[in-house]
Amino acid sequence: MKPVPLLVVLLVLSFCTLYSCGKSSGGGTPPPPAEANLAITTDPAVSSLQPPALGPYNLKVSITSTLPANGVKIEITAKKDDGSNTIFFTTSANKTTPVNDFTITGTPVATQCLVEIKVTSLTKASNTWSGSYRYSSK
Repeated sequence: MKPVPLLVVLLVLSFCTLYSCGKSSGGGTPPPPAEANLAITTDPAVSSLQPPALGPYNLKVSITSTLPANGVKIEITAKKDDGSNTIFFTTSANKTTPVNDFTITGTPVATQCLVEIKVTSLTKASNTWSGSYRYSSK
């Protein structure tokens, strides 16, 4: 048998090393971390029944979870809570701040009302939160 020249052995080992380095399964940027589920607090509190009062009827929506990268969409609807479900106030706003203030207008006199709040991530549309509360006007 003929001895294999050292140069051939080095070339084969170099080729094997380079080939194995080029076969990595990863590379590129890692995927972004999963978005945290929305956690919201409101003032008045969700599921509360506010005593009859004169306006203004203020609502504070606070995002207590990590704010999604693109912000959130906050939708608010106020309607009569008498079975007719007559909507008298609605608003929708894209927000990028954790604390957001709204004023409900157009409340009928001497009426119990239902306020529904829905918050949706603008980064991940399936990440939503919703809640409601009741108040009465004098």
